[in-house]
Amino acid sequence: MSFLNILRKITPKFVFYFYHLSWAFLSALVYGFPSKKIKVIGITGTDGKTTTAEMIYTILTEAGYKTAIFSSIKIKVGEKEEKNMYKMTMPGRGATQKFLKRAVKEKCQYAIVEVTSEGIVQHRHRFIDFEAVVLTNLNKEHLERHGGFENYRNAKLELFRATKENHIINIDDKNAEFFLNIFSKRKWLYGIDGSNLLFDFNNIAKEVLVAQNIEFFEDSTTFFVKNKKIKLNLLGKFNVYNALAAIGAALSQGISLDICASALAKVKNVSGRMEIVSKKPLVFVDYAHTPNALTNVYETVNNFKKGDSKLICVLGAAGGGRDKWKRKELGRIADNYCDFAILTNEDPYDENPEDILNEIETGFLKISENGKPARKSQKYEKILDRKEAIKKAINFAKPDDIICITGKGREPLMCIANDKKIKWDDREIVEEFLKAL
Repeated sequence: MSFLNILRKITPKFVFYFYHLSWAFLSALVYGFPSKKIKVIGITGTDGKTTTAEMIYTILTEAGYKTAIFSSIKIKVGEKEEKNMYKMTMPGRGATQKFLKRAVKEKCQYAIVEVTSEGIVQHRHRFIDFEAVVLTNLNKEHLERHGGFENYRNAKLELFRATKENHIINIDDKNAEFFLNIFSKRKWLYGIDGSNLLFDFNNIAKEVLVAQNIEFFEDSTTFFVKNKKIKLNLLGKFNVYNALAAIGAALSQGISLDICASALAKVKNVSGRMEIVSKKPLVFVDYAHTPNALTNVYETVNNFKKGDSKLICVLGAAGGGRDKWKRKELGRIADNYCDFAILTNEDPYDENPEDILNEIETGFLKISENGKPARKSQKYEKILDRKEAIKKAINFAKPDDIICITGKGREPLMCIANDKKIKWDDREIVEEFLKAL
């Protein structure tokens, strides 16, 4: 157990509460409470935050607004863009307030930020006046950190309680009603299946957006919202949800559906999110690291299989005590969808990487008659070195096969023991091996 985890266990909660709250207040004070001078849109949820943030950014820019963005992959203010090197989606110690101050100085009218449950627990969202907040979806995640799913959900709810203006909510999510019960001046609801429209939202909803006539193609997705055709150069049903969330956020700011459609058609890809790195063989790199996200990715890429082509998957799971419960589930999902899987290192932190792989492996195992776990098949392999795992996948693949590498996306660092970080990029490694071939 790390020193930080030990400290968390022995320190009274109220000490941490006032510690983080004090940092949030002092940071806002030092930077002059910048959110009062700019409109801030926050995106929270388990999956889809980064893609939704990119879509909102594109729409606002298309509408003529100068916009800044702080996402898990990049920080952009004005013309200056840099990678998010914090290894955190929503860093603390004033980073967000500093970003907002920069955005105000550059005369941006909007700022977009991803808001995490950890950030909320540590009050990083406090003293930020949000113009609108978006809920993408809610699934099991960070359960050890929060002490259960209910606490995780309650953390997300705090962001909505702190925002009185616009709430944009995925009504297809099974936790939607918890967010609908929180007051806001306007609510913008979105979904696909429309089943929740059986409920009367007239008293609380400014707008209900439902995607209809969805069609999936090899390189795009189309659907209609209020008789307006939306084309995405992105794949998967989950990106329809992301687009609807972005449209809801845009409509809440008085931006027309025509501008939304024009902007979304310009989103070519979101780096590290269902990113195609090669076409022969077809290689996808994606950030998926939760069971829900991994399922969505595998379901989408399986649609590209033709004839005898196979889906070859490279996956791992984060260490540091992060959501150990999901490791077996990730293995089970890979066993269900992949023709061949390579289990490998991801971000082990101070955990033994081999132990993490062994826990993922349990998702591939069955219990034999003598009560001991046994392999279901020879459809997976464990290669601890992530670079070697990617190399094996590329060498193993035939021209028509599909390789799907998940867990890190375009993250520029890998976190290993003793708080060390090493430079990393799955995409660059794929390109390096493909050039060698």
